[in-house]
Amino acid sequence: MSQVHSSALLEAPKQDFKQYIRAYFDRIAPELDRWSSRNRYYYGDLARLHRFIIPPGCRVLEVGCGTGDLLSATEPAVGVGLDFAPSVAAIARQKYPDLCFYTLDAETLEPEQLAPEHRQFDYIILSGSLGYLGDIQAVLQRLQPFCRPQTRLILTFHSHLWEPLLRLAERVGQRRPQPPQNWLSMDDVANLLTVTGYRPLKRGSRFLWPKYVPGVAELVNRYLAPLPLVKHLCLTTFIVARPLPAPVATAPTCSVVIPARNEAGNIAAAVARLPQLGAHTEVIFVEGHSHDHTWETIQNLVQSYRGPFTLKAFQQAGRGKADAVRLGFDQASGDILMILDADLTVPPEDLPHFVEVLASGNGEFANGSRLVYPRSRVAMPWLNTVANKIFALMFSFLLEQPLKDTLCGTKVLWRRDYDRLAAGRSYFGDFDPFGDFDLLFGAAKLHLHIVEVPIRYQPRTYGSSNIAHVKEGLILLKMCLYACRKLKFW
Repeated sequence: MSQVHSSALLEAPKQDFKQYIRAYFDRIAPELDRWSSRNRYYYGDLARLHRFIIPPGCRVLEVGCGTGDLLSATEPAVGVGLDFAPSVAAIARQKYPDLCFYTLDAETLEPEQLAPEHRQFDYIILSGSLGYLGDIQAVLQRLQPFCRPQTRLILTFHSHLWEPLLRLAERVGQRRPQPPQNWLSMDDVANLLTVTGYRPLKRGSRFLWPKYVPGVAELVNRYLAPLPLVKHLCLTTFIVARPLPAPVATAPTCSVVIPARNEAGNIAAAVARLPQLGAHTEVIFVEGHSHDHTWETIQNLVQSYRGPFTLKAFQQAGRGKADAVRLGFDQASGDILMILDADLTVPPEDLPHFVEVLASGNGEFANGSRLVYPRSRVAMPWLNTVANKIFALMFSFLLEQPLKDTLCGTKVLWRRDYDRLAAGRSYFGDFDPFGDFDLLFGAAKLHLHIVEVPIRYQPRTYGSSNIAHVKEGLILLKMCLYACRKLKFW
């Protein structure tokens, strides 16, 4: 196509642009797999990215599915592809008969055009298709009925910085010839998501070296591309988003898990100071190898309690807070799961704020932050404050979102999300003796909407800290290095 023809097409009405793009893909359909094979290193990295985000066995919809390779790579339980070019969809059906492909225009998509079992999805993919759409806003709006509250949209597109190099690659025969297309920045896509009823959760960039060169490509793409500043030069940009949530229709029930070791003097106060949370509050004490009378105090309280809450008590066979939290969560029956440390340095009176965040839909994983309100040096000595801020910076880099206080013990999430997190725990392994980071890393891997809730951190009034600062600080550092490999340099 000459430059004159290209300019004329860009200025043409949307319908003419759409017809041209459809005709282009019908014409190029027999060549798509050959071009994909020529650039298999690039397409392999796209598949790797989507497999990292999407667990096997999910319900996945891909808009602009091409010949179906990416959809198949996600190993879906139900995989549905949409493509408006009949020739392309026909090839996909032939290659992947176990998946379902529709020849449909996403800009006019209606749920009734798909079979009843193909109208709700866990993940919706738009990979490389934004550039060919005549009306991106209409497509995103049309996808809303196919979303559940937990649905994630994954949008991948090329960085505008690479446009000259990609055009050069076309001229020298290293890239499939392209029709005129949209070039969008990260902010453009985030804005389109916002105005069509979605909340961007994560922005990312990857893939700095597009051609495979042994020893070079792996080093650059795995270890250099994720670094600050360098990542802005990468070819592939992506955004993970969720539908804007609606507040829950009925008040959720809540389970508060209280790990307790040598905290006999705080047990009664933990219940006495706890407000009613949601429709019903369940309190679960998990005692772990105390040297004082913590277990006897818990038993006496459970037997004598006559208040509005349901009280349960368990002794852990294993050791560490992580083991106690997992035992408590496994025994919990509430819709929302909460951790309250038995030292009561996080006031039980602040827990309603966490429930409000989840019930309103303004967050899916609420992490307490002790570094917003003033706090005494007795509650948190200056060295602890410095360590907290250092680990917060490290975690902000790892999770690609700002976090102020990752070491606060109070973390709150929906049971349904915890069940998914626990099911995927093998990705990280049993590496966290504290449990906090197992939850944070798992929430980040699931792309939950993580928010921080400020609390007023108080000095403990009974007993002494169970924390061995130097030893546990080294463990935390080791976990951060481990998480680098699993979340950043994978």
